[in-house]
Amino acid sequence: MRSVGKRSATVRVARWSALHPWRAIIGWLAFVALCLGGGIAAGMNSATSEDFRVGEAGRAEALATEGGVQLRPTEQILIRAASGPLDEAAADAAVKDVTTRMKALPEVASVAEPVRSADGRVLRVPVELNGSEQDGKKNVVPLRAQTEEAAQAHPELTIEETGDASVSKGVNDQRGKDLAFSEAITLPVTLITLAVVFGSVVMVGVPLLLAITSIMATMGLAMVASHLLPDTGVGMSMILLIGMAVGVDYTLFYLKREREERARAGGRLTSEALVEAAAATAGRAIVVSGLAVIVSTTALFLARDVIFDSLATGTILVVAVAVVSSVTVLPALLVKLGRRTERRTERRAARRLARGKSVRAYGEKGPGRAWHALLTPARKHPALTLGLSVLVMLGLALPALNMNLKNPARDSFSREIAAMKGYDRLLAAFPELRVRHLVVVRARASQSGEVRQALRELAREAQADPLFADRAGAPVARSSEEQRSGAPVVRSSEDRRTTPPLLRSSEDRRTTTLELNTRHATYSQEAEASLDHLRDRHLPATVGKLPGVETAVTGEVARGVDYVEHQNEKLPLVLGFLLLMTFAMTVYAFRSVVLGLLGVGLNLLSAASALGLLVLVFQGRWAEDLLSFVSLDGISSRVPLFLFVILFGLSMDYQVFVVSRIREAALNGVPTRQAVLDGIASSAKVVTSAALVMVTVFASFVMLHILEMKQMGFVLAAAVLLDAFVIRVMILPAALLLLGRATWWPSRAIRRAQGRSAPRSEGPDGPDGGFAAGGEGGRPEGSFEQRSKQGSLPHSG
Repeated sequence: MRSVGKRSATVRVARWSALHPWRAIIGWLAFVALCLGGGIAAGMNSATSEDFRVGEAGRAEALATEGGVQLRPTEQILIRAASGPLDEAAADAAVKDVTTRMKALPEVASVAEPVRSADGRVLRVPVELNGSEQDGKKNVVPLRAQTEEAAQAHPELTIEETGDASVSKGVNDQRGKDLAFSEAITLPVTLITLAVVFGSVVMVGVPLLLAITSIMATMGLAMVASHLLPDTGVGMSMILLIGMAVGVDYTLFYLKREREERARAGGRLTSEALVEAAAATAGRAIVVSGLAVIVSTTALFLARDVIFDSLATGTILVVAVAVVSSVTVLPALLVKLGRRTERRTERRAARRLARGKSVRAYGEKGPGRAWHALLTPARKHPALTLGLSVLVMLGLALPALNMNLKNPARDSFSREIAAMKGYDRLLAAFPELRVRHLVVVRARASQSGEVRQALRELAREAQADPLFADRAGAPVARSSEEQRSGAPVVRSSEDRRTTPPLLRSSEDRRTTTLELNTRHATYSQEAEASLDHLRDRHLPATVGKLPGVETAVTGEVARGVDYVEHQNEKLPLVLGFLLLMTFAMTVYAFRSVVLGLLGVGLNLLSAASALGLLVLVFQGRWAEDLLSFVSLDGISSRVPLFLFVILFGLSMDYQVFVVSRIREAALNGVPTRQAVLDGIASSAKVVTSAALVMVTVFASFVMLHILEMKQMGFVLAAAVLLDAFVIRVMILPAALLLLGRATWWPSRAIRRAQGRSAPRSEGPDGPDGGFAAGGEGGRPEGSFEQRSKQGSLPHSG
């Protein structure tokens, strides 16, 4: 044991917690309550429309908003016959009723005239909302209530509402249900996994208790943090996703080491001493691993994107809280449970002695035959194993070369959302409403006439372009007779072709906008091509010729294209920072440049392989029915960057835990080959268990409805699975065995330690034959390699 003066902060905190368990437990619960209370008091500060602006589309929105001519949230009230042809009298009555109801709402800015579909079977009433698009999710609630009342008042008709605000509200509601569903799947599987690992119902509760309380505390902290970095709605999902994974992982690492120390001590040490011994090894590994995740995740802030800021904030907070819980309250819980175990063991021993039976010492099971079989290729044929494993991983990564990044559009949302069903019916009747491009022009007020004339010319050029739809759906100017009668004016979609282009000008006449429509899906190549034509051809050939004007184009397609371009610009910076930090953290943790380079290479390999699988499954259409999604013919632009950052951080859990065991043995003089095999074998069970918990948590997100969350869950689950069972079982041990002592370059500490123990290690089997004392008490049963040669892996007890 180290002297008191040399104890690390982790050990000192664990020692205090072990000596004062109730204070530590009550203090932790008070911390959780304080965080939750503070968060509830502060409230959640949500991101505004301005926070999402990126590129030219963002500049266009800023110009339009400044002039008061921005695209406002617009709801469409659809009116059609419940069956058969549409009854004109009933439809007129319904239009009047809906119009009256909507105009009476303070959330409504205006109600336009009804529009009839080309086949005459559907009417739509456009309703423009007050406020921004972000406000629409809140403002649309009373509109939907009035629509439902109107539908009940006209049972002979089908009246429904759809629009951006309704869809956004439906997505938010669905996200909440999805998270509850994910929890319902994750918790039972996690319980079963932990029960298999520990064989104790009581011990199963410890990881779950800490993970859940860590998540609760983080949710409160995230609310407070949202006043510095606004929340976009995805932060809480990330807290649940990462919190359950790392919370259980860190607890598993600590519990595993405490049980090993208990088995090694053979009843000679108290629970407090055992916890302190575990803190000196597993506790340090948890702190280093947590810091690695936090440092890696800070790379997301370099993307300068409000969504990534929200993801990074949630991840950093929940990992930090999980680390704190593992080094503070976990030792206290282990001491309380350890004392209970000691009393139970003493009673059991007394009963066995009373019956004249021997007392069996407590022992921790070693790796079983399955792990012996898995490690055999790397142990016997490291070069061949390394080569074949890397080739397999590279083969899995090949599809990633054809990855097509897309920004998830409204068309990809689940059809279980009622507003999306209405959206499909809206587009079936009015296909020209699928996409809107908004051209924004800023000029001097004296140029207003020239600008409007140039925009009309632009509209004529666009109508001649096959990528653009005929202009349909614009409000129709009412005649004076129609205005006096007050009757609703119904124009068909076909009648709109002769309507002038929809132009809007600000009150100061400096800002003018033009709306143009296309019939293509928002994520289609045709929609993106129409944007390119508009920006690169039609706009420069018309408005662009006017002197001193500022132009920009926005809309859903423009936002998506500009967002992907923004991400592509930031990716090299983020990835470079990530690689540098991963390398630096690994070198700091293990004092080895070789391990730093190896860690970076293995992380890149697992990330590339996972991305290849993601492209294979989600970029095509063969898995749509299997996983219930609508393919974008591409991958969500946020997923690759998110994968690199989170995977690089989480893989450090395994890297730190496994290599720490190897380095610990090597520092105690064990030859590198033997240290590698014993270190990986001794950590096999807990790494597998932790990986299974992570995979379960991530895979549960594949069953959610939001496509981006499906892709994130799938790619993280695939990456962790590959990392745990291919990287850590095949590639890492094979590489370390081939590197030998070069693994630790430039550190000389291990070479000196192995040099000092060489005379003592040499025996009948040579210098690598026996097991030099590992850790504090050695392993009396010999090395993993020796046990493997015997064909079985015995365990004490």
